[in-house]
Amino acid sequence: QITVKALGCELRKEEMRRIVSEFGEEGSGKLNFKSFLQVMTQKMAEPCLGKEIWKAFKVFDCDGTGKISSENLKVVASEVGEDITDEELQEMIDEADVDGDGEVNRQEFLRILTLTD
Repeated sequence: QITVKALGCELRKEEMRRIVSEFGEEGSGKLNFKSFLQVMTQKMAEPCLGKEIWKAFKVFDCDGTGKISSENLKVVASEVGEDITDEELQEMIDEADVDGDGEVNRQEFLRILTLTD
């Protein structure tokens, strides 16, 4: 809940329970980091959340470079208590990194948020 608020989103307890039930590891009552990112990506892509999208970008861009690196993701994952491998972090970056520089800029971040399955 604290991390969700830090990203600029407000979710009611019922909605958090539904999300954890739907996306969480069965019976654990928790979301892993990848599921958390998936859920937050969907929430942040909802209309009228543009300001929150850039707040979220700033959370992930914890070193203020204007880009999100795998190291940035590692810091955020650690802060939410998720143990995730360097390979998994790099896969997340690679999925969003259109220009091939190894980092995710604001345009790439917005693109990945607005992709639909």
